[in-house]
Amino acid sequence: MEKNIIAQRIRAFRKLKGFTQNELADQLDVSIAILGAIERGTRKPDAKIIAKISEVLGIDPEELLPVAK
Repeated sequence: MEKNIIAQRIRAFRKLKGFTQNELADQLDVSIAILGAIERGTRKPDAKIIAKISEVLGIDPEELLPVAK
């Protein structure tokens, strides 16, 4: 469930910033297949990719992470 929340937030912020998957994948220096898997929630992004996504999208990394209850 946690990775689905992260996936949804990455996709939402990407779209909000006007990036296509291909454009964001290029900025992150990853394949579109990897970014697609992250956005579908079938691949969990590591801390390094979360930091890179946050930098490219101009957001705080914590905005991508689920809130602990």
